[in-house]
Amino acid sequence: MDWTSAQLRSLVELTRRGTITAAAQALGYTPGGVSQQIAALEKAAGMELLRRVGRRVELTDAGRTLACHAERILATEAEAVEALERTRREVSGVLQVGLFATAAAEILPPALQEVRRVHPGLTVHSRDMNVDEVQDAVASGAVDLALGLDYPDVPIPREPAVRVRQLYRERFSLAVPAGSLAGREVVALADTQDLGWILPAPDSYYGRAVRTACRRAGVEPRVRHEVTDTAATLALVEAGIGVSTVTGLMLGLRASRLDVVRLRERIERHIVVLFRSSAEHRPTVAALVEVLRTVSGSRRETAG
Repeated sequence: MDWTSAQLRSLVELTRRGTITAAAQALGYTPGGVSQQIAALEKAAGMELLRRVGRRVELTDAGRTLACHAERILATEAEAVEALERTRREVSGVLQVGLFATAAAEILPPALQEVRRVHPGLTVHSRDMNVDEVQDAVASGAVDLALGLDYPDVPIPREPAVRVRQLYRERFSLAVPAGSLAGREVVALADTQDLGWILPAPDSYYGRAVRTACRRAGVEPRVRHEVTDTAATLALVEAGIGVSTVTGLMLGLRASRLDVVRLRERIERHIVVLFRSSAEHRPTVAALVEVLRTVSGSRRETAG
């Protein structure tokens, strides 16, 4: 049969997730892209794999049968790639990496420089992704590994098939309009009761983590603007619109004229790298994880 890994992976994710939209989200495709992959797979297989039931789609018997075999085919393919990499004298190959915006701006450039220096045969392709979706992309095989975030206040559920390695921790401070808290070096969350906040939506892990920390301090943040983009958030703070939590990595995204005040409460996020457990010993993956650990070393926060 003349099918591709991408087509088989689309079928597997559709089986796991239940809908084309959810499968597309896991794979980093559009729903139309997944539909095209399935249509091409049906053509290669010579039979119908999906049928429409009202507004939904469901797998046919042939689709379910092929999905079972597709998982084994993809696993065997991954083993073959690892075996081939081990026959080479140097680390070489191509890796697909998923990243969120701040990682792309601050972590990826020095990592790629280090890769060129120590592993010139390793090629890295990157894809900008929603940070809350990187785990699905790794689990599905859409990317080989990804940079992501975790929050101690709202731990992100992890799939058994995904390994997570912490690179470093960042502590949140409070970004405020310049001069608005003049003379204050430390501020408690309780002191923000009457301030307008700029935060991501509460259904995001970041938005939930900050709200959880505020409520633990007895404060319900008055969120006036729900904004996901970090650069836009910094611009709004600079314009005097409100306050928001920030880290050093986030501040690197945009030069802004604002004040950063230390929070009395400790709110953290962890920068992590994710990869499939089956690829843990793959030479290219192991090499890139080590490079990321190396370039992240200077950012690691000292205890206390």
